[in-house]
Amino acid sequence: MTNSFGSFCDDFYVDLCVNTQLELPSQRDTVLSFFEQLRKRFPKMVNFSRRDDGEYLLEEEKDSGKYRWVSLEPERLTAGCAEPDKLEEAYALHCEALELMPYMLGVTALDIDSIDVTFTMDFDYQGNHDEVIAEALLSGSSFGAMFDINNAKTIGCNPSMIVALSDDFRTQARVAVESRTSLYDAKSEKFKQDEPISLYFTIRRHPAPMTAAELIESYRKQCAMAEQLMFDRVLPYFVQPLVSAIAQRR
Repeated sequence: MTNSFGSFCDDFYVDLCVNTQLELPSQRDTVLSFFEQLRKRFPKMVNFSRRDDGEYLLEEEKDSGKYRWVSLEPERLTAGCAEPDKLEEAYALHCEALELMPYMLGVTALDIDSIDVTFTMDFDYQGNHDEVIAEALLSGSSFGAMFDINNAKTIGCNPSMIVALSDDFRTQARVAVESRTSLYDAKSEKFKQDEPISLYFTIRRHPAPMTAAELIESYRKQCAMAEQLMFDRVLPYFVQPLVSAIAQRR
């Protein structure tokens, strides 16, 4: 599917996150073999590094603004794609990582606590993020009544919500909007130019034990669900109000 979500924001990302019950292996040969297999599938992923917190990272060059990455942390694997032309570009990387996990890292479905697919949308705005978010998403709600207090100024607004999408609670959806305006920024009215408002939409599944092939199929259904809910709920009720509120203040 062509990525139409990116046209509604300034930056767009599609991420996979696999949270495990047990720690992932950190032995030199295992880690390097895993990333080498990914590099063969995606030859532009050539930048390998180890960070101070123990995270291992393989990524493409970021110069063009479009890039992929995969990282291993002690108890989670993440993979992401920035500004994909097609959503399948991100899904292909995610599925490759999921396919390699059992054979290269020893991760089975029994070990998986949850699998997330997250769509992230960044909106550039040099101003008070909290006020924009409150105006766009909370006006007319019970929280909106706080705006009517004399001399009230919004200095913290990071709304989020999680809903269960299945009777067994194994499938969940989370939407969150994050402000990056600090109290100092609001007081001084000196706002950072390079800090966006971020919207995160995640479909999380706590999978029952299944085969590797079933896991891939389940993940693709998870992605399809996320896409549909983006169109049905996130774009009209979160994205468009945010875009409108930002436009009115510019």
